[in-house]
Formats: sequence, structure tokens, C-alpha cells
Amino acid sequence: MDAVSELLDWFQSSGGEIDQSSVGFTVFPDCGRGAVALKDIPEGHVLFKIPRSLLLSTETSALPGRVGLDRWREAKMHMGWVGLILCMMWETAQGPSSKWSKYLESLPTTFDTPMFWNDVELEELKGTSVVGKLGKADAEQDFNEKLLPMVQSRPDLFPAETIPIYYTLEIYHVMGSRILSRSFDVEKDEPEEDTDTEGAADTSLGSAMDVDLPPEETESAHGDGDSEHADTDEEEEEPSGVSMVPLADMLNARYGSENAKLFHEKDDLRMVSTKPIGAGEQIWNTYGDLPNAELLRRYGHVDVLPLPNGDLGNPGDVVEITADLAVAVLQTDDVVTKKRIDWWLEQGGDDVVVLESDLEVPLALLSLIRLLRLTPDEWEKAVEKDKVPKPKLDTEALEVVRAVLERRLAEYPTTLDDDAKLLRAENGTTLSLNKRQALIMRIGEKRILQSTLEKIKAQQQLAAAEKQKGDDGGRKRKVRPDEEAGRMSKTRRR
Repeated sequence: MDAVSELLDWFQSSGGEIDQSSVGFTVFPDCGRGAVALKDIPEGHVLFKIPRSLLLSTETSALPGRVGLDRWREAKMHMGWVGLILCMMWETAQGPSSKWSKYLESLPTTFDTPMFWNDVELEELKGTSVVGKLGKADAEQDFNEKLLPMVQSRPDLFPAETIPIYYTLEIYHVMGSRILSRSFDVEKDEPEEDTDTEGAADTSLGSAMDVDLPPEETESAHGDGDSEHADTDEEEEEPSGVSMVPLADMLNARYGSENAKLFHEKDDLRMVSTKPIGAGEQIWNTYGDLPNAELLRRYGHVDVLPLPNGDLGNPGDVVEITADLAVAVLQTDDVVTKKRIDWWLEQGGDDVVVLESDLEVPLALLSLIRLLRLTPDEWEKAVEKDKVPKPKLDTEALEVVRAVLERRLAEYPTTLDDDAKLLRAENGTTLSLNKRQALIMRIGEKRILQSTLEKIKAQQQLAAAEKQKGDDGGRKRKVRPDEEAGRMSKTRRR
């Protein structure tokens, strides 16, 4: 019996329900294992139901109770993902006696995410925001300062001979990557309406995929993962709803392709089709239509789809631009700049703005530029009013934005033409998977930067032409022959 069959047997014997006449599992080219429609599926059809008792989380694992909840919190196991990682390690160590043994055996043990790339491969990501978000150092700090001391302090739960087998740093990274790529954010109690936090550049600590309220209810917020199992703040507790959800995590996702979503009921979670699915089509879940940088970081793949301009890439690609690039262009006083940036952050601004594929200058960047350019008197008035400057795209701001984007583009060690030629020449056949995916991601970001730069330069040329036209017109009015002749005629008549 293969791994999928064993998983399905375990799932159904444990109370799960699946419509096996409609849903099957197979391996797709470039997607790996995923779900397929075995026949035409109508919208609103329940594909499978997962009892809440099958969810694997810090709420369902027996480990926190065995440790003692006070000791669990004292060791800060409730912060970040370290507690859930330890639960998954411990459940794995229990072997067949663990309720989730068959499920854990079905999960991947290797990943194509940059967390596992070597230094040479990571060089391919230079200039992108991916490397800075891996959180590898933070993860290793959590392992050494939280998880390992807990494991070593309780030999009754973690026998010494099991530590080098089940509780190593390598396995810690594997478990963290499983959470990052496959977990869901599941509400514990009765569904409540949440504010929508879904966004292309969201980096809050959360889950890989979303769970919605029942179709007749208001949808819940989408939780996106942050750097691998890292704490975001010492005061922030682990989102208790982050759970591993058997079977649901076998669905793949692709930009704009979602045709099924996970909805939660009081006693179970239900994967429901959100549109008709034809026989033979893949059943897609959603990651929130993320850019390739985030897809690569979290899941180890990139989306390559037709774009409106005829190119191939991810329609959701974005470019992150740090505030220090604007500071560098404006060359403002360090003390003054720090004071203003601190105030900007207090006002809800961010130190990173996002350039999207619509090629529009981010309003936040324009506001930040105006803030940094304020005179001392204007600065005092802004603080007094407790409001950041409104975005304004004048000729001076255009020049600053242009310089900022040129600096951002220069952070990549290769040009867009270099990357495009390499991808065309190799056609992806002789490149390693990691290099090819990094190349596709870089190309998407550089296209946005270069196209936005071209748009800005065109705006500058138009503004210059209009100004020149106005200046020329003004000079002509001063010396226009007929006006001069008229003045002379009037003089003579007098």
C-alpha cells in the first residue's frame, strides 16, 4: 500500500470523511503531489471533512499537559512556533502510539526552500528581500535557548537516547518548514468576524494557508507565515490556532487558480469547491496570491503564468523598497532623519514600501519623501497636527523616486537583460531548480522596477516639455512683434 492510501485509510478510520468518487490524489508535472477532480464537481460541493480532533496543534497534542502548562509558559514555549515544533517532534518520537503517526509519516522531509540552500545558491537571491526573511539565526536561537533546555530537563518525556534521533537542529528546521508551508490558521471557538489582513507583502507570524468561515458566514482573515518559526516579539504569543490539518495540506496552490477553500464548522473543517471543477482538473487551494519571492521562501516554488504584456511570470509579483534608500538619496542629517523615521513608524508607517505590478509610485513612499524634505517649521507643524504629510508627486518628488528606484535596481548583481538572456539560452533545462527559480523571481522584480522607471522618466520628460513650452510662450509674449508694434503705435498717437 502506498503512502497516500495509508494516509487515506488512517484519515477515514479516524473519523474523517472524503468523497472518493470526486477527489483523487496524483503527481502533477511541476507541482508534485496534489488533488485531482475524478469527475465534474459543482460549486459548493464538500470534498472532505476533517474532525477537529485530527488537527495537530499545541491544543490537541498531549505534550503541553504532560510538561505542565505553567512550566510550558515559563519556558516560553507558547511564543512563536517552537511549542508546535516540539509537539510535532514528540509525536513523531512516539511512533505508532501517536495518534498522528501515519500523518506525520506522510509529510515531506526535504524542501526546496532557501532555508536549505547552500551559500553559493543563496548568492542567486542577492538583491531580493528573501534572504533577510529566512530567520535561520532566530530559529537556531530558539532551538538552543528554548527547545533544547526543555528537552534536556525532562528525561521522563524525552529520553536521552532519543534526543540525537528526534530532537536535532536539522529536524527542528524540517518541522518548522512543514509548519511554514503546510499549516492553517484555525479559530478555536465560535466563528467571529475578523478584519481582512490579507496582503502581498504581509509578514505577520501566522500560518501558511487560510481557513474561512462557512460559506453563509463572513470570511475570516488570511494568516500568512513569517520567517521560519521565529518570534516576532517577546510579548507576542504563539497564535493558538496555527494547526497542521491532515489531507487539506495536500492541495497545491497557484496564483488566481483557487477553486476550493477550507471552511470551519463547530466540529469539523470542510474543504468545499468554490467554483465548478471539471473532471481531470487540479483542485487548487489558495496561499493568498503571493509574489514569487514569498512563494519561493515559504513553499519552494514560483508561479509562471501568462502576463498581460505577453511575458511569463507571476501577476502578483512586487518589489520591496526600504526607507533607507530614500534617506540615502536625500542625504538628510542623521539625527534629524532618525527622529523623523521614528515618528513615521509611530504614526503607523512602515520602513518598507511595496512597488506593485501596476507601476504606480507607492503613496507611502511619496509621504515619506515629503516628510524627510520638510523644513524645520513644517516638521514642527506636522508633529503638532499629528499627521504625516499627504503624498504628492511633484517634479522634485519624481526625481527622488527615480533615484530611489535606480538604487534599488542596482542592488541586484545582474541586469534584467542578463537574466532574461540566461533563461532564454538555457530554457530552464540545464539550470538547477534553485537557480532557475531564483532567476524567474529576480526577473519578475526587475521588470517591475525597470518598467516603473521608464514610466517615471516619461513623466519627467513630459513635465520638462510642458515647462519648456510654458517658458517659451512666456518669452514670446514679452517680445511678440504685434504687441511691440501696438505699443509703438499708441506712443505715436500720443
